Amino acid sequence: AVLDACTDAEFRLVFALARFGGLRVPSEVLRLRWTDIDWEHNKVRVSSPKTEHHEGGGERLIPLFPELRPYLLEVFETAEDGAEWCISTYRDSTANLRTRLQRTVRRAGLSPWPKLWQNLRSTRETELADEFPIHVVCNWIGNSQPVAAKHYLQITDEHFERAIGGDS
Repeated sequence: AVLDACTDAEFRLVFALARFGGLRVPSEVLRLRWTDIDWEHNKVRVSSPKTEHHEGGGERLIPLFPELRPYLLEVFETAEDGAEWCISTYRDSTANLRTRLQRTVRRAGLSPWPKLWQNLRSTRETELADEFPIHVVCNWIGNSQPVAAKHYLQITDEHFERAIGGDS
């Protein structure tokens, strides 16, 4: 519903990068360049200012997840020739992405949740942890297992349903 309520392709991509790619907003999203997207090998190089002080933490590779691809393609296909940045519209320091997301969430008929951007990453990390080993997921998301356990991984209704033998 939130993606449908986004008013332009670039903001849909910002949202999708957080929700389906697990990128930090704004730092990692605004550093993403078209040269970071390896369309052929389905990989995305994410440059991370938050973790660059850790050994090997300046960047990481994530899969070009199928859920993310259409939003990247939508913006790529309309980007100017020679464009450097995946997100060009919201690079201005006055662009308040949190406020914009709050308005978009309300436009979708929902109530804004706490820690808007971080919770999109949290949801993605929880989903991925249900499918892949945690060390792999933490590498993709760009955090450690203790941080993931303390701040990101969630217990969902689907976990309960699976535990009692439900269909979810």
